[in-house]
Amino acid sequence: MRNQMDLTKNGFKSLILGLAIALPISFLSACSDSPKNTSQSQSVDQTSTSKTNSRLDQIIARGKLVCGVSGELPGFSFVDQNGKYSGLDVDFCRAIAAALFDNPNAVDYRNLNAKERFTALQSGEIDILSRNTTWTISRQTSNGMEFAPIVFYDGQGIMVLANQKAKGIEGLNNTSICAQTGTTAELNLADQMRKRKLSYKPVTFEDINATFAAYEAGRCQAITADRSALIVRRTRLAKPADHVVLDTLLSKEPLAPAVLSGDSKWANVVKTVIYAAIAAEELGINSQNLGKMSTSENGEVLRFLGKEGDLGKNIQLSPDFAYRVIKYLGNYGEIYDRNLGKNSPLKLERGLNKLWNDGGLMYSPPFR
Repeated sequence: MRNQMDLTKNGFKSLILGLAIALPISFLSACSDSPKNTSQSQSVDQTSTSKTNSRLDQIIARGKLVCGVSGELPGFSFVDQNGKYSGLDVDFCRAIAAALFDNPNAVDYRNLNAKERFTALQSGEIDILSRNTTWTISRQTSNGMEFAPIVFYDGQGIMVLANQKAKGIEGLNNTSICAQTGTTAELNLADQMRKRKLSYKPVTFEDINATFAAYEAGRCQAITADRSALIVRRTRLAKPADHVVLDTLLSKEPLAPAVLSGDSKWANVVKTVIYAAIAAEELGINSQNLGKMSTSENGEVLRFLGKEGDLGKNIQLSPDFAYRVIKYLGNYGEIYDRNLGKNSPLKLERGLNKLWNDGGLMYSPPFR
């Protein structure tokens, strides 16, 4: 028992001696490392600060929005011979500029093909991607993107020569089908053909113009893309009447702008502006009656137009940001009709793009 106690005492003494030696060394070591630790702390602080520097702050400082578009698709984004841009996607970029700067022309456009569009957003070349892009889960989770509200509900279709008399996808067995690479069209087509046990030869191109040129030249018997794109592109073929867009839909294609994820400040501005255009139509406010509605007795309308309250303050927007959007661009219905609908050469029915209370899917959260 005594021997055990002696061992315990000796062990305790050794522990005390070890601590006595270690403490000064630890203290000296801590002192010598203090500049390094300070540097690390500063690095963390700088990183934290950079994260708070939203893209929104950069855009406001620059005084201009940089918007990635196609520039090749009438109705969505198209640049004419004079360098003037038009289309649904273009108008939403202009709406954001109007809300921020009271100037819808404070936008620089970057023409991007399907393959390079995501890289341009990820690298910071553009502030927003507004390029008839389908919102998919994989794109949102793997590409570091955050999608804004859907601006056009679409579906993938197929166009064929009218003399083929194909009534559906089943009539395309053992044919060549053109598609643009880097789009959802490739995978959707493969899935649908596999599902029906049909054989086909994919003919793909990076450039949309090359894709349609190959189809028109007879290199493939059919072409697949978003149905709206097929309808638009059909009008540009040499003999539009010789081609028909089938009723078959291969997929659902919700088209929406996108920004980089992790920047809620900037994302909230984009979302709010798009919702404002939708809400304006629901409230019955348009570019023609804006002046009259500004003197309305309806409190919701007055707050929405910035005549009362401070709507927009928390996201660095002027209280009258919605007023600006409608003044320059109109509500969602006006934007749609001007670019794709009854007031455009395309005459596309709104369908699912009607308001929720008119049989469609367009819906905005309340502005309050």
